[in-house]
Amino acid sequence: MIYLDSSSLLKLLWNEPESSAVIDAIADEDAVVVSVLAEMETLVQLKAAYLGGDYSLARLRRLETQLTALRNQPPYEFRTLPGAVFQAALRQHRNSGDKYCRSLDRLHLAAMEELEVSRLMTHDARQAQAAIEAGFEVVRPG
Repeated sequence: MIYLDSSSLLKLLWNEPESSAVIDAIADEDAVVVSVLAEMETLVQLKAAYLGGDYSLARLRRLETQLTALRNQPPYEFRTLPGAVFQAALRQHRNSGDKYCRSLDRLHLAAMEELEVSRLMTHDARQAQAAIEAGFEVVRPG
């Protein structure tokens, strides 16, 4: 089982250099967890690209539909998060010593803890470093 953050999830929707490697890595997984946090971040990024002029409204809607379609495709498991994720993030922050972690990255790590997932697929270097420092395994395809 692996947790997919938005930096990797977007590679399934946008054709990027690492997209094929992400698809191949996911094919080897029994379960790929997408939290509501990762889903929300992905939707925000899609909208930002549209508002920035990268593509049309029609393309935005197609990308949103592609993301929604993943809900019905194995091995993806879209999951909600309990309110306890914020307490887990605070605890992780307090126990992190002098290690810095951005708020959303900390929330992803807390989500992983709450969802009992110990492996993270990310293409965000700072997220990867924070995950490693917190004791999670990191996979960075491509």
